[in-house]
Amino acid sequence: MKKLSIHTAALFVLAAGAIGVQGQTAADDDAVRVYPAPDGEPLSTRFTVSVANQNAPAYVAKVMIIPNPATPAVQQSGEAAFASFDMGIAPVSVTVTCPDPVQSAVVLPVSSSVTPQISGKTVTFTVAHPEQLTVEVNGDWNNSLHVFADPVETDVPDPNDPNVIYFGPGVHQVNTINVGSGKTVYISGGAVVYGKATAAPVFSLIGSNITLRGRGIIDGSLFPKPPGANIIYFRGTNLKIEGVILRDSGSWTFTINQSDGVKVENIKEFGWRLNSDGMDINGSRNVDVSDCFLRVFDDLIVIKTFTKGGGESRNITVKHCVLWNQLAHALSIGAEIRDDVENVTFSDCDIIHDKGREWLLRVYDCDSGTVKNITFDNIRVEEARRLISLWIGKAIWSAEKERGHIENITFSHITSTVPGMKSAALVGFDADHAIHGVTFDTVSLGGHPLGTNDVEQNGFVDGVNCYKRRSKNEAVSGAVEK
Repeated sequence: MKKLSIHTAALFVLAAGAIGVQGQTAADDDAVRVYPAPDGEPLSTRFTVSVANQNAPAYVAKVMIIPNPATPAVQQSGEAAFASFDMGIAPVSVTVTCPDPVQSAVVLPVSSSVTPQISGKTVTFTVAHPEQLTVEVNGDWNNSLHVFADPVETDVPDPNDPNVIYFGPGVHQVNTINVGSGKTVYISGGAVVYGKATAAPVFSLIGSNITLRGRGIIDGSLFPKPPGANIIYFRGTNLKIEGVILRDSGSWTFTINQSDGVKVENIKEFGWRLNSDGMDINGSRNVDVSDCFLRVFDDLIVIKTFTKGGGESRNITVKHCVLWNQLAHALSIGAEIRDDVENVTFSDCDIIHDKGREWLLRVYDCDSGTVKNITFDNIRVEEARRLISLWIGKAIWSAEKERGHIENITFSHITSTVPGMKSAALVGFDADHAIHGVTFDTVSLGGHPLGTNDVEQNGFVDGVNCYKRRSKNEAVSGAVEK
């Protein structure tokens, strides 16, 4: 690796040499835009990437796994790589060159239907539209390459606008930056912003009508170890984050706390440290998360209410995400449920790996709050150890004596290609703190429909129904009900 060269960032205008993006409009529908890496930024030695005959830098991201969930103390590090580019409406050819001959290659998620072509030391494939792909060469899934095809960026903010905190191409170092109402933080493609925060997040967006966006990288590797800070913290109304890559947080990577009206779109995250959750949504309402990629060493996307009296979490959607689960839960509610959680939908997501020890899809109620009206819909699972869990009880995260309730949970069109794993476990606490109303609508395990015999449950669960449908709108005869 090259030695890292760091330049101190000014807080508001960091624009020198922006590469052809300011003022870009939708007229560039067929454009392919690649952003050169800044001088001194370490790049991958495993992969060289070309996009439409343009060199796309392959950055590095440390990753961590537990090779065997039975021995969680044994951990194994790795070095993933990622390359990104903007594309319009025309398909784009991507070529990956490796130092050794390529014997095999796969592109994930499977639902992308991308078929790579192998020739000598190269892998070539076509990207038809903006999406997030993972390339695994010669069976090495840990040290993989992640390819992020972003939509063409438009309406890039003016670096001279006093309401814009602008980071142009280059390597920057910052401490905590507090971003107030009406402000926009812009991280340009080709910019890497290293945070040196000790306790406070690198970027704290607190107020109303605040945006953080761009095509650059925000990195937390300079955080003290331990403890470390978040990379991004949201608290307010009408907040948005879009496009950026978050790497190596010292703690929860991105926290949305007691907020209303939040849009999260097309962000990408890597984290290797214990407790480096991807996205924690706490006591927040009207949150829309879409088109994100997460590969972190703890929970991926989790919804909580850990601040008693801080407000419910409700009206939350998570959709069109690609997820790599390395330790804990992929899509989860809990563990800290001290106020209610309701009206949450996780839909149209791909879980490409599960290397963890916990349940992938989970409601984990460890305090007094009620969780109700939750839907997991159209989730495609390519690897799993334990799939579905609903649980009420006391755990190390519990802060209250009273236990909670779980009501009206639906798992619809969940497809796991993995046979022989633990499928579903439902555990209520007692007769007054039980699970009521659970529907499994067309859940498939290794090609076989899930039935009530596949669902473990204790005596504090009722209203469990399993159905198999030909489509989302047509029930078949012989539905299994319990």
